[in-house]
Amino acid sequence: MKIFAVGMNYAEYNKSQNETLSKKEGPVIFTKADSALLKDKKPFFIPDDLGTIEYETELVVRICRLGKTISERFAHRYYDAVTVGIDFTARELQQKLRAQGLPWDLCKGFDGSAALGEWIPKEKFLDIQRLRFHLDINGQTIQEGCTSDMLYKVDEIISYISRYFTLKTGDILYTGCPSGCGPVHINDHLEGYIEERKVLDFNCK
Repeated sequence: MKIFAVGMNYAEYNKSQNETLSKKEGPVIFTKADSALLKDKKPFFIPDDLGTIEYETELVVRICRLGKTISERFAHRYYDAVTVGIDFTARELQQKLRAQGLPWDLCKGFDGSAALGEWIPKEKFLDIQRLRFHLDINGQTIQEGCTSDMLYKVDEIISYISRYFTLKTGDILYTGCPSGCGPVHINDHLEGYIEERKVLDFNCK
């Protein structure tokens, strides 16, 4: 299983990070180690040696068949379910790595950094690119997004990634986060929603 993720895929988030990524430059793709996966309501243990850890709430899609060099027009056939996930990021470490022109693996791919909710078949929704999702912490909504605001749509991302990687059944794709990221703390209770359906629920330790 491979975990793919997209960076800077929402314009408002990019503005908040003083970035001006445009579609002409191509999507920013990175991967996470399989040990990053956190599911089944297991707690997230905040690392004590990585500085500030921030949540990034994202729509996640599940790959359902083998594919390579997939045409965008056929990409919808290669995923079958969606959920909400959290791309945890060691923010200060990320800034340091960026300044040095180094990869993001250490700040994005550490153990437990890919929280994953319960899958919902994509057929339950009329349009994957018109889904609203949000994150609540301790009962308060603190981050909201809509997939219609993506710079690169799901099918575009799948087609692009498949030029470089063979996609396999069970691979997952984090599609980028909207603005509103912030730090998590011990004893925080995180709940993620697609529309009004809760799909993610866990605690920070």
